Amino acid sequence: MLKHKTALITGSTSGIGLGIAEAFAAAGANVILNGFGDAAEIEAIRARLASKHGGTVRYDGADMSKPAAIEQMIGTAIAEFGCIDILVNNAGIQHVAPIDEFPPAKWDAIIAINLSSAFHTTRLALPAMKKKGWGRVINLASAHALVASPYKSAYVAAKHGIAGLTKTVALEVAEQGITVNAICPGYVRTPLVEKQIPETAKARGITEAQVINDVMLLAQPTKKFVTVEQVAALAKFLCGDEAASITGAILPIDGGWTAQ
Repeated sequence: MLKHKTALITGSTSGIGLGIAEAFAAAGANVILNGFGDAAEIEAIRARLASKHGGTVRYDGADMSKPAAIEQMIGTAIAEFGCIDILVNNAGIQHVAPIDEFPPAKWDAIIAINLSSAFHTTRLALPAMKKKGWGRVINLASAHALVASPYKSAYVAAKHGIAGLTKTVALEVAEQGITVNAICPGYVRTPLVEKQIPETAKARGITEAQVINDVMLLAQPTKKFVTVEQVAALAKFLCGDEAASITGAILPIDGGWTAQ
């Protein structure tokens, strides 16, 4: 399905990003991984994907908070592959605290990585997509692109920003064979969410079990975490010809959370 396509997925050394990388590699795409982590573990992931699926798999450790590093990463990818056909903006961090106790440095980091990085990757990847007349930009937003939760001011602001960026760019490139969409997962039990559990427990003065049952899954009528595989399947569908008329969409995959 994605043979001869090249996909760059930011924040793809674990969690949702890695799940999407796995799905794209299985569909025949060349994959560029990005993210932080132990170098040996990342190389093992890269080698496993290449060996299992037979495509080219690269890793670029660009810091998504640094525009110069992002520019170098995009330039290197285009120099090797000619075009980034599929751009998945997934990199993200989180911090949970009341706004009057929210460290300004944390605010700046979340906005840089969760929002500004998508601006930089998109502006740099689009010219080659336009020249080719085909492209897919998929922004991993969140249910928090549509609704808010307490103690997540920076994250909610960034994800609402991603929704606006998605709609705007979709309109700009609508006639050029490029679609731009945002996937909005509810709670997926990734390393990022695992880290939120004790932080939210501390912020709210409750137990970690109460965070899972009374905060996270309370919001999702299904009472189940969304799975990485479900999000990856939606991302892969958006890359297909069947999804060519889906653009500028903000797509919840949240167990009914934002239907309430």
